Amino acid sequence: MGVQFGRWHFEGEPLPQHYIRKVAATLARYGPDGNSSFSKDGVNILYHAFHTTKESRRETQPYISNSGTVITWDGRLDNRAELISELRVSLAFNFTDVDIVSAAYEKWGQGCFAKLIGDWALSIWNPIERTLILAKDPIGPRLLYYSFDNNQVTWCSILDPLVLFADKAFDICEEYIAGWLSAYPATNLTPYLGIHAVPPSSCVSLKYGKHTVKQYWDFDPGNRISYRTDADYEEHFRAVFASAVQRRLRSDTPVLAELSGGRDSASIVCMADTVIARGEAETPRLDTISYYDNSEPNWNEVPYFTKVEEKRGRIGWHIDISSQDSEKTFVGSCQLPYCLAPTNIRNGRAFEQVRMCLESQGNRIVLSGIGGDEVMGGVPIPTPELQDLLMTARFGMLAHQLKAWALQRRKPWFHLVLEGALGFCPPALVGVPKHMRPAPWLKSSFVSRHWAALTGYPHRVNLFGPLASFQDNLSTLNGLRRQLGTKLLAGDCIYEKSYPYLDRTLLEFMYAIPREQSVRPTQRRSLMRRALAASVPLEILNRKRKSSASRAPLVGLSADWANLLQMTQQMISSSLAIVDSKHFLNALQNARRGEELCWLPLIRAIHIENWLRNLLRLGVVTFDTGEKQRLTQASAHGWRS
Repeated sequence: MGVQFGRWHFEGEPLPQHYIRKVAATLARYGPDGNSSFSKDGVNILYHAFHTTKESRRETQPYISNSGTVITWDGRLDNRAELISELRVSLAFNFTDVDIVSAAYEKWGQGCFAKLIGDWALSIWNPIERTLILAKDPIGPRLLYYSFDNNQVTWCSILDPLVLFADKAFDICEEYIAGWLSAYPATNLTPYLGIHAVPPSSCVSLKYGKHTVKQYWDFDPGNRISYRTDADYEEHFRAVFASAVQRRLRSDTPVLAELSGGRDSASIVCMADTVIARGEAETPRLDTISYYDNSEPNWNEVPYFTKVEEKRGRIGWHIDISSQDSEKTFVGSCQLPYCLAPTNIRNGRAFEQVRMCLESQGNRIVLSGIGGDEVMGGVPIPTPELQDLLMTARFGMLAHQLKAWALQRRKPWFHLVLEGALGFCPPALVGVPKHMRPAPWLKSSFVSRHWAALTGYPHRVNLFGPLASFQDNLSTLNGLRRQLGTKLLAGDCIYEKSYPYLDRTLLEFMYAIPREQSVRPTQRRSLMRRALAASVPLEILNRKRKSSASRAPLVGLSADWANLLQMTQQMISSSLAIVDSKHFLNALQNARRGEELCWLPLIRAIHIENWLRNLLRLGVVTFDTGEKQRLTQASAHGWRS
C-alpha cells in the first residue's frame, strides 16, 4: 500500500518547490515508510510507501519501465504466479507486484487491467503518447482522485492536496450530498465539483484536450456453475472462500480481523485460522478486535465473539463502547482539525483504542466482514429467484417455489408473483420502498433535482437481459462499491482495510451458482452455513439475525440537544437549499419523544452540517459573501466542532 500524487502541466512548467514540500508533508502522514519522486517535462509524481508485504519493501516507485513508462502502483496483486506464467518473460528472482504489473502493461497495454486480480489503484504516465492513465480494480476499495483544466491535470490517492492546495474555492457537489443521505453517492463523485473519483473497473485516459472514462471489465452473465449435489457447491465454496481469506493474509506483519458476534466476521477468523494452520499464509499471526456495548439491549455480542475466541484459544482486543456514552453525540462528533468529507467522523476514544491496538500489535492490515450479508444471501427475499423462473419460463418450478416461499413469508402466492412482476417496471411507475424515500425535511427543489441519488439509484430488471438474480447481484455490488468509495483514509491511524467477501473470484462464483443455493425459504445464507458448519461455532452460524443498536441515537440526541437547537437556527445546508430547518427541527423533536423514524438520514444530515462548517472555516468552498459572513458569525457563537 502507498499514497501517490502527480501533476502534469501540459506546457511543461515545473512545480514550485514550496508546493511540492506542502504536498510531501501531507502524503507523509499516510505513507511513513519512505518516499521517492519523478520529475521530467512538466510531470511531477510523488510516492510515499506503507509496506504490508516483504515484496513491497523492495519496490522502487514511481517505477520506470524499459520503454520509459512511469507507473505508480497502490495495491495487492493476488494472481502473481498466474501472471508470471502467462507473461513468459524473465523477471528477477525478487520481483515485486509493480514489476509484474509493468511487464503486463508492456505486453498487453490497457488490456492488462482485466487480468490484474486484487485490490489496486494505479497511474501510468506514457511520455511517448503524452497520455496519463488512471485505473482501479473492479471492486474499488483503493481510492484515486483527479482534477483537470486547460493547463494541467492533478491526481492523488487522497483528497487533501487537491482541495487544500488548489488556490481556489470549490462548489459543493449536491448529488454527492444527496447520495450520502441515502445509499451513498455514485462512485465517480467527490464532495467537490471539478474533482472526480476513478470508478471501479474503469480506466481514465487524460491527454491535452481529451478526457475519457471507460469500463475495462465486468462480470460475465454467461458464466454459470451447475453441480449435481449440494456437497459439490459446498466444496467449491470452501475453496474460493479460503482463497479469498488467504490472499488477504499476505503480510509480513500480524493481520488484525474485526470480530463481532455475527457470521461474517466469525467465518473470516475461523477460515483464516484454518489457512494458517495449513501453513498457507504469509502472516506470522492473526489478531482480533471486538466491539461491544452491554448498555444496548439488542447488541450484546460478547457471548458470541467469545465462542470464537474459545475455539481459537486466544482472547482478542476488546473495546467497550458502552463506557463512552458521553461521546455518543452528534454535533461534537467530528474530531479532526479539518474534515474534507462527511465520512471523516468518528468516536474519539474508540478511535484512540483502535490506534493503540494497531501500534501495540504491529498490525497493518485489517480484515472486515463488509459485504458478507449482501453476497452470501443474508436478506432472504425470493423475488430474484422467482423472476429468474419467470424469465426462463420454468413454470413448474415456479409453482413449487411459490408455494414454499408463500408458506415461509406468510403471504399469498399471487402477492409474491406481483412483487416479482413489478420489478420489471420502471421505478418511476411503481415507486420506491418506503425506507428508501427521501426524508420529509429535505427541500422539495433539492429532492426533485436529485431524486435518483436520494432513492439509492433505483433500477428495474431488464426482461431481455441476463437473469434477474445476476442483475440484482450487480445492483447490490454497485451499492457496496459506492459505500467503499466514501471510506477515506485517516492520516493519524494508517492501516489497509481488506474485504474477503468482496474478492473478485469469490464474487464470480457466487454470481454463477443458482440463486436457491444461497437463499432458501427456510434458511438464509444457506450455502455458507452448510459449507462452514464444521469450522464455525454453530451458536453463531445458527443465531438469529443480529439486531442493530437503537439506544445510541437517543443518548446522543439528549446529550447534544442544546447544540442541536442552536444548529437548526443557522444551518448551512438550509442556506444551500438542501434542508428545511423548521421541518428538520420537528423531526428532531419527534425523535426525542421516542417516535419511530428512520435515524440514518437524520444523523447523516447532522454530520453533513458539521462537515460544511469545517469547510467554511477552511475557506475551500464557495458561498455568497453576505451569507458567508453571517454563517461565520453563527459558527463562532455556540457551535461546537
